[in-house]
Amino acid sequence: MTQDAIRRVTDRIIGRSVATRSKYLEQTRAAAGKGPKRGTLACGNLAHGFAACAADDKAKLKSGTEPNIAIVSAYNDMLSAHQPLERYPALIKDAVRKAGAVAQFAGGVPAMCDGVTQGQPGMELSLFSRDVIAMSTAIALSHNMFDAGLYLGVCDKIVPGLFIGALSFGHLPAVFVPAGPMTSGLSNPEKAKVRQLYAEGKLGRDALLEAESQSYHGPGTCTFYGTANSNQMLMEIMGLHLPGASFINPNTPLRDALTVAAAERAAKITALGDDYTPICDVIDEKAIVNGIIGLMATGGSTNHAIHLVAMAAAAGIQVDWQDFSDLSSAVPLLARVYPNGVADVNHFHAAGGMQFVISELLDSGLLHGDVKTVAGDGLDAYRQDAFLDNHGVATWRLGVKESADTKVLRPVADPFDSTGGMRLLSGNLGRGIIKVSAVKPEHRVIEAPAAVFDSQDDLQAAFKAGALNRDVVAVVRFQGPRANGMPELHKLTPGLGVLQDKGFKVALVTDGRMSGASGKVPAAIHITPECLGGGPLAKVRDGDIVSLDAETGELNVLVDAAEFAARTVTVPDLSHNEWGMGRNLFGAFRASATGAEQGGSCFAAPIPTA
Repeated sequence: MTQDAIRRVTDRIIGRSVATRSKYLEQTRAAAGKGPKRGTLACGNLAHGFAACAADDKAKLKSGTEPNIAIVSAYNDMLSAHQPLERYPALIKDAVRKAGAVAQFAGGVPAMCDGVTQGQPGMELSLFSRDVIAMSTAIALSHNMFDAGLYLGVCDKIVPGLFIGALSFGHLPAVFVPAGPMTSGLSNPEKAKVRQLYAEGKLGRDALLEAESQSYHGPGTCTFYGTANSNQMLMEIMGLHLPGASFINPNTPLRDALTVAAAERAAKITALGDDYTPICDVIDEKAIVNGIIGLMATGGSTNHAIHLVAMAAAAGIQVDWQDFSDLSSAVPLLARVYPNGVADVNHFHAAGGMQFVISELLDSGLLHGDVKTVAGDGLDAYRQDAFLDNHGVATWRLGVKESADTKVLRPVADPFDSTGGMRLLSGNLGRGIIKVSAVKPEHRVIEAPAAVFDSQDDLQAAFKAGALNRDVVAVVRFQGPRANGMPELHKLTPGLGVLQDKGFKVALVTDGRMSGASGKVPAAIHITPECLGGGPLAKVRDGDIVSLDAETGELNVLVDAAEFAARTVTVPDLSHNEWGMGRNLFGAFRASATGAEQGGSCFAAPIPTA
């Protein structure tokens, strides 16, 4: 039974994590014992900490009896998803004051946009920005002035980085505060169509820019179900958002009311009150499993095959891709949101959203309901929708029991697929991940000659020259964390999609990333060990037959084993990855990064795979 499989995976993770989890909790309890309150600070320290505060706030901080809430924000006004966060500190400070507490803006963290850097040199900083954000979060909290944290962030690496940083102060309660998706613009399928026409040379840059501008048109998260919106799903199903908070549009009365409610809740769950809920108690093995289950049930981002490993490790919990694959086999696919369908996240929310998904999974025994959350004990509170009462205050009621649109959201009894959206691939080319929820069944098995490239630009040039008009497995090598920071390779998606539409059998195999927007072309990604680390993918040559079977989870090159083992590898010149756009500052990150299955992290110890 699927419930048995979930229990087995959970028990396996608990058993594997005994030593590391115990050590984490021991360290966290010791930090709590020392006390996060101002009483541990010398008078000079404390005076520095509240010197700029208003008189009332200063009096509260002097007393040491009222909570002080840290605001850690990823605000900048270039990112549409983070621009709405500009108004949050004022809302939070006012709400916290009314609750008898204090809030201070503890620090900002960087937030880069993969949509802006896609295909550019700056994209090679993207994965490592997660660890920079984690460290920046730790610096913001390091003054030991705080009793809880409010974490303001949305997009790809930002939420995982804030999450890891918050867990390094695991004795503090943590509430994550989203900004919400932008309203629906040009549909994602129409946008993808324009991109393909541009790749074929049938539309000019002006038409492409206009389509992109109509799609990404205002404040809020991009509306497709990529890593940013997968982040929001994770924070809710893991109990770090308030119920129903994930997908409310920015700059609306309900969005503001939920921000106020998050601030009030943070003030209530500190160690100074009766409902102390530190993040170390919220994020345990069951919560991590719940996150992976949510990812599978909704067809979420493959980036979280990397991020969730690193996020779990920050809590002393060891997960690997076999855990992801086994949970995917046990969990049905309940949602179709672009690129897994034509709907966007606004349609998903309108159809029932997170409350419907969580209720369905709970009722079917496919989630651990006995967990702590920032809303209280158990996940039942997350069956509820948020709405405004007559006074404009956020309140909650039971969510819908039936999907409002079964083309977008379905019950467990009638899913889109009996299994989840992500699978483990393994074979003589290593281990990797494939997102199958957007790939039609007839495209999930392919056997074709390899065309080998050492950069996505080389592949694009071959496509434009007509050299790939055939059945082909495009192999893009030396794209792992140590080679160049593991950038996403979405520049390849339109061209490969064109080839597939022409009737060719097409696949991509790479030690790089494709993230949450992985689409209709089968893509074996995150191949590990990476090529620069001696991974066998580096030995593949033009014309080798590569077999990718997403149904059985096999990825192999069909070359005589002795011949393949005897091949030598010539590492291409990677010096162009070491300078420009700040890449020279990240040499230590590239040198120390763990493999993709170990989280691609610069400071987490490698975790053995099963």
